Amino acid sequence: MRYLLIVFTLLFSVTSLAQDSVEEATTKAVEGFLYGASINSPKAHDRFWAEELTYTSSSGNRFGKEHLMSGMKKAEAKDPDEVKVWYGAEDIEVKQFGDTVVFNFTLTAEEEGKVTKYYYNTGVLIERDGRWQAVNWNATEVPE
Repeated sequence: MRYLLIVFTLLFSVTSLAQDSVEEATTKAVEGFLYGASINSPKAHDRFWAEELTYTSSSGNRFGKEHLMSGMKKAEAKDPDEVKVWYGAEDIEVKQFGDTVVFNFTLTAEEEGKVTKYYYNTGVLIERDGRWQAVNWNATEVPE
């Protein structure tokens, strides 16, 4: 009986560590992307969005990665000192389903040290080539 208890404890610990690892990795990926989005980095967008992305914007428009990236063809990343709006993540919830993660959070838009807008965001992320990418994304502006 003692050995059975040890085995269950070890299995639970390994499962918990794997979940923590995925939660940490996806949170880091999203936060890294939000930094890149804040400085308007085309590379950050290209790296984070999967080729088969479906994005539903807060205005109700739906499009893919090609359309999203077309608006960034001439964009250049800004110097962080020139950024007016910083994006962040609050109330993060990670739900893992095998190699797929549903990533829910409240996106914040901060100007001059004050959060001016909130958006509910949900992303479906998959791990590919050692990085997490979004294959589906939904953004909804939180009403005031």
